[in-house]
Amino acid sequence: MTDSTRTFHRIAVVGAGAWGTALAAHLARKSLSVALWAYEPEVVETIRRERENRMFLPGIALPPSLGATHSLAEALKGAEVLLFAVPSHAARSVLTRIHETGHPAGPVISATKGIEEGSFELMSEVVIHTWLRGNADLLAVLSGPSFAGEVARELPTAVTLAGSDRELVRDLQALLMTPRFRVYGSSDVVGVQLGGALKNVIALAAGVVDGLGLGHNTRAALITRGLAEIIRLGQAMGADPRTFYGLSGVGDLVLTSTGPASRNHQVGLRLGQGERLTDILNSMQAVAEGVRTARAALGLARRHRVDMPIVQEVCAVLFEGKACDRAVRDLMERGAKEEVVC
Repeated sequence: MTDSTRTFHRIAVVGAGAWGTALAAHLARKSLSVALWAYEPEVVETIRRERENRMFLPGIALPPSLGATHSLAEALKGAEVLLFAVPSHAARSVLTRIHETGHPAGPVISATKGIEEGSFELMSEVVIHTWLRGNADLLAVLSGPSFAGEVARELPTAVTLAGSDRELVRDLQALLMTPRFRVYGSSDVVGVQLGGALKNVIALAAGVVDGLGLGHNTRAALITRGLAEIIRLGQAMGADPRTFYGLSGVGDLVLTSTGPASRNHQVGLRLGQGERLTDILNSMQAVAEGVRTARAALGLARRHRVDMPIVQEVCAVLFEGKACDRAVRDLMERGAKEEVVC
């Protein structure tokens, strides 16, 4: 590793949901040239005209220097770094479009927290296979306890950035860091992503517990045993178990399972209160990644022969019509065991 830090000046942020918009605003406030790509033309229009993303991040004034576009080619023109924040279900198609623009592969920060349905690939694998064509050293993944609205309001936040190339991670840390946004480095690409993706599934379960009115004891137990499931799968997939005790693990898990701004917790809460999943999702503008991730997480658990009973019960509630109270009973009435975290 050298002592010099590479600097970047032009950033393309692909994905104008709440998280992508918050990160784009964060970078623009550092006097960087930032182009934000949005799938929805109306999002581009409101950002340009009103300096606000009313659809996904209402009430936040965006920097005048932040550019917005519906053209991927325009967003990528001259970009030295791509920050990717597209929901997991759309990631592959958008990355394919990026490849088709002919933009040369360069450093990528993946800020998407999810697992691809069907293939069960982590977002790093999707990015590497679809656009970077196998060059994993160009990729870093960003995760940690970070509600978009709080980042956009410049409240103190700490996250983790993981990559296989330590020099690139160091350079991207410098790109992202401010006195209000602290970035820790890691080499555990798998662990950081699994923590960020699977906590959404556990947050759904925690919301169900709250919706059923089962109390704080139940929620604390659910979060703790959910962490044990995440660690088990992480170890089976080659992650460092210590990663899950950090920001991208227990930090993000606690925030998403208890914070009132958590979309996944809200979905679980409403399920526990008796609403139908289709009605809940139809009423939401933003994506609750945990719904899609639950099925992929169960697929990974079966592939790696890992016992994940909470994930299994979440899937039964989401996709098989199982009653929430019955799912909780089935978890509580399992045979007695020794407590094993990992």
